[in-house]
Amino acid sequence: MLIGRPAPDFDMVTTKNLDTLAERVTLKDYQGRWLILFFYPADFTFVCPSEMIAFNQAVPAFAALNAELLGVSTDGVYVHVAWMDSAVGYLDFPLASDRNWATSRAYNVLDEAEGISGRAIVIVDGDGIVRYEVNHADQVGRSPKEVLRVLTALQSAGRTFAVCDLEKVG
Repeated sequence: MLIGRPAPDFDMVTTKNLDTLAERVTLKDYQGRWLILFFYPADFTFVCPSEMIAFNQAVPAFAALNAELLGVSTDGVYVHVAWMDSAVGYLDFPLASDRNWATSRAYNVLDEAEGISGRAIVIVDGDGIVRYEVNHADQVGRSPKEVLRVLTALQSAGRTFAVCDLEKVG
């Protein structure tokens, strides 16, 4: 379990710059902001498109909470772009390529036998501390509204409305 511990560092190439597909991200790039690491098994899988579209629609709500999304799978950036071109559209958050499995392994979401990331959410605060982690069964998609509720609760410092009331979140 990583909760309460410093988040493992990472260095991955992303789709952040679609012209070069060479822009890298590290944990330090998110210092001072909350980071939602959005691990998923692979591009072109059955649950992922609906999740990506839903999370993309929620980018402004995450930004209002000083949070950024980073999608992570073991696919390469060229596969990410092909997937965006054919299935999910261009996203307002980057997709990172964990081709060497280092990040998925460090965050305990790697399926070693398959060589893919599990379907997981990890929330890291602006100081680089893991505040939340959850792994989902492969056939279960994630809800941006639920992640926003959790993020609001983590940021609320104990105000109970944020912990329980789904209607208070976007």
